[in-house]
Amino acid sequence: MRPPARTDDWRARASCRDEEPDQLFVRGAEQRKAKLVCLGCPVRTECLAEALDNRIGFGVWGGMTERERRALLRRRPDVTSWRELLDLARREHGSDDAAAG
Repeated sequence: MRPPARTDDWRARASCRDEEPDQLFVRGAEQRKAKLVCLGCPVRTECLAEALDNRIGFGVWGGMTERERRALLRRRPDVTSWRELLDLARREHGSDDAAAG
């Protein structure tokens, strides 16, 4: 039996939690389909921060492809914690699309 999800485990609330992983780790035009899963996801910000902070190099995370994430990392080499930055931005803009974990 699986242990109960921790309240700070954003993965348990992810829209993709029941998707086949092979559908999210695709290349080319298939990435557009994978990004659609992320559109209304309540933990999109946490997911994106996870990929950026850990330099995850493959798959769609938080609605961004690996290419988009690499470009963002190149544009913002000064960011030491994407999680903190994205949480702050969400609070400042009053977005409640994802609860901080």
